[in-house]
Amino acid sequence: MNTTLQSKTNDFLNASLIGGKWCSGSAGTFEVRSPETREVLHTIGRCSAADVELAVAAAKAAFPTWAATSVNERATLLRNVHRLFVERAEEIAQMIVAEVAKPISASREETFEYSAPSWGKAAEEILRYRGMLLPSTQENTINKRLVLGHRPLGPVGVITPYNFPTDISSIALSHIVAAGNTIVWKPTEYCPAACAMVAELFAEAGLPDGVINVVQGLGDTGAAIVEHKGIKGIFFTGSTGTGKQIAIKSALKPQLLELGGDGPLIVLEDADIDAAVEGAIVGCFYYSGQVCTSAERLLVHTAVYDEFLEKFRAAMGGLKIGDAALEETDMGPLCNEATLERVREHVSEAVAKGASIEQFGPEKDLYYPATLLTGVTTDMLISREETFGPVAPVIKIQSADEAVAIANESELGLVASLWTRDIGRAWRIAEALPHGTVNVNETCNYWDQLAPFGGAGNSGVGRELSRWFLDSFTESKLICFDLGGERGDRRVAGGW
Repeated sequence: MNTTLQSKTNDFLNASLIGGKWCSGSAGTFEVRSPETREVLHTIGRCSAADVELAVAAAKAAFPTWAATSVNERATLLRNVHRLFVERAEEIAQMIVAEVAKPISASREETFEYSAPSWGKAAEEILRYRGMLLPSTQENTINKRLVLGHRPLGPVGVITPYNFPTDISSIALSHIVAAGNTIVWKPTEYCPAACAMVAELFAEAGLPDGVINVVQGLGDTGAAIVEHKGIKGIFFTGSTGTGKQIAIKSALKPQLLELGGDGPLIVLEDADIDAAVEGAIVGCFYYSGQVCTSAERLLVHTAVYDEFLEKFRAAMGGLKIGDAALEETDMGPLCNEATLERVREHVSEAVAKGASIEQFGPEKDLYYPATLLTGVTTDMLISREETFGPVAPVIKIQSADEAVAIANESELGLVASLWTRDIGRAWRIAEALPHGTVNVNETCNYWDQLAPFGGAGNSGVGRELSRWFLDSFTESKLICFDLGGERGDRRVAGGW
């Protein structure tokens, strides 16, 4: 990590923000290590349940005033964050590279294209968030006015992951506060300084103290947020297993859970093979496969199987694997040991059951090669669980119906990718796939920041982005007015 960033981290040794004040956690510290060198980058103050209690209290105290703040003023403050974020985006991107080894090109994409604009987009969304005036249907009258509006929930817990540490958090934070809520945010423990650099913008942008509170820590810190009675809603992005625990522990609270994906990328016999190969490379190896929308299974029609594999191998051989800080790098090391062990387990089990393996690149420390598995079958672990690594498991299919059947076997359903030149056929197959999003002739690692995003089945609950995020963290509230006047017969429509 360069000298400028090293000095910057000194500001975040006590990296929790509670009630507008930076403070140390009361549960000791935790270390952040470079995925590249495994050296300790910095030591961060770790929060306890008592610190979470203070953060919830700060969020609760700030809520009445913030909820009563005009949407115009909220939008202005969010635009301020956007402007300041753009000014610091390069610095934050460099910290993401240092902490989680996301290649610098992808880190810049995250900060400049996704994270910073989220604050401006949330400002525009809240200015355009509409209620409804509903007709009276229960009786024959013109006296009733049924007004549907939205009210904020209160303090919301936000728990965010390492793979898009500032993007996913910015989407959540910006829209939740735009709606008038306050927040207790636990960033990923793998990228705490980059997230603290985002939090540093809030006071400068003019956000009142306590509107967004940050508690750094490990899993127990997140659990304390989820289980706190003062938290009125939960946003979480992470594993399906953790998501299920959160759903149980925060029952009856509004939740938006974005969980694991099974990423089937289906290549039919009439596909543009060159385009499909390009989509599969991005799908399997963008940020070393550590993306919930990654292509976890390649289902390739037998008629184009050999051509696809020949071109796919050639493209894999062209990947530049190395230091994430270098401009030309496509893939760096994995973020942590747990991810590496899961990848190794899935690949080893597949090979033991008969899959053939080809690898491109080094296997050392947290580096894992870009890996191609052929002869993969649906009973293998790598076909049934999210691997979250740089592996391309290929399954040969005989028909589109077989591809849909395989896709339907999964309990996950986040994003699928389908490659065919027949749009009518694509439409029907897309409708048959059990996924929140189906990208036709596009990689599964594609999303639009103004379109609803979320999964079916064990891939999550709810939809994020744009107005769908506002729907998730507001309560619909109906107010019925009787304006007076001649009363109609209440029995006419009601039938009593």
